[in-house]
Amino acid sequence: MKRIINTMNAPRPIGPYSQAIEVDNLLFVSGQIALNPQTNQLIIDSISGETKMVMTNIVAILSEAGYTTADIIKTTIFLVNMSDFEQVNEIYSAYFKADFPARETVAVAGLPRNVNVEISVIASK
Repeated sequence: MKRIINTMNAPRPIGPYSQAIEVDNLLFVSGQIALNPQTNQLIIDSISGETKMVMTNIVAILSEAGYTTADIIKTTIFLVNMSDFEQVNEIYSAYFKADFPARETVAVAGLPRNVNVEISVIASK
């Protein structure tokens, strides 16, 4: 059975997609960018601040669906500049304790609203 997940604690989708979809014991969270859900403003002053906002949005969606970062089994990180990898990785890693999810990091030519990082996740219970 498919369940649509939406929360006001994460940015509303900027296109025809849902924040997340749960199917059975899997949660597919759409790629998140550094959009502050309260102000609808981008947080792009630094790659660290941008990554923190992205992860905050992911945590809000996970929470709405009854999941935590410990339930994440797969992530995809999209970076405009691969030289930001170390800083993004430092912030990202703070959200996990052990049993890290599978992951790939992909360099891209551009992202929505000219952000520098976008992260999507899959979680399982």
